[in-house]
Amino acid sequence: MKHSSVNRQPSVFKLPSEPACNLIQTMNDLSELEGHIKQLIDIEPRFAPIYQQLGVPSLRRNRGGFRELMRAMVGQQLSVAAASSIWSKLENAALITPDAIMKADDDTLRSHGLSRQKIRYIRSLVEHDIDFEALANLPDEAVISELTAVTGIGKWTAQMYLLFSLGRADILAVDDLAIKVGAMEVLGLDERPTPKQLERLTQSWSPHRSAASLLLWAHYGWLKDQEAVPV
Repeated sequence: MKHSSVNRQPSVFKLPSEPACNLIQTMNDLSELEGHIKQLIDIEPRFAPIYQQLGVPSLRRNRGGFRELMRAMVGQQLSVAAASSIWSKLENAALITPDAIMKADDDTLRSHGLSRQKIRYIRSLVEHDIDFEALANLPDEAVISELTAVTGIGKWTAQMYLLFSLGRADILAVDDLAIKVGAMEVLGLDERPTPKQLERLTQSWSPHRSAASLLLWAHYGWLKDQEAVPV
C-alpha cells in the first residue's frame, strides 16, 4: 500500500476559539485520587469499606496517542496473552505508527497477527488523523464523539482513553462488566443494573466517578479472588 493512496481525513473536532478548560476536570496523581475518594465517600458512604480494605488503587495512567488506541484495538475480543503476543510482533516489526501502517499492505499486517477486521479498524484510525494534543483541551463528550468517529472505537474504549490517557476525573463506564458487578455489591442491588439504571443511580457521584470506577474495579478483583462472580 502506497503512502499516497490513503486519504487522511481531518479531525472532526478542532480547538474551540475560547478554551473549554473550565469544563474539564483531571486527576493526575495518587494524592488527587485520594482526595476524590474521600469526597466520594462523603456522598456515598458505602464506598468506605472498600477504601479501608483496599486503599488507594493505581491510577494506571498511560501516555495516550495513536499507539495506545491502536493497542486497544489490537486487544479487542482477545485474551490478554493473545493480544500481548500480537502486539509484540507488531512492535518488533515497527508496525505501530501511522506511517508504518500506511506503507504496509494487508498481507503484511495479517502475517503479524491482525485479522481483516482489525486491519480495517486500524486503517480507519490512521485515516482520521486525530490531533491527540487537541483532545486534552476538549470536554469529555467532545472527546468521545471524536474517538467514536473511528471505525472500531466504541464508547467504552473512548471512556478508557479519557480516564487512563487524559486523566479525566468524572468517568464511569456503565457498560463495563466489572463496574456493574462492583456497583451491584456496593449499592446492595439484587441483580446487575442495566447501563441506564447505573447511569441514574450514580449521578450523585459526579464529579468523582473516575475514583468510583477505580474503586469498583479494585473491588471486582477482590471479589474474583474471594468467590465466584456472575458473568
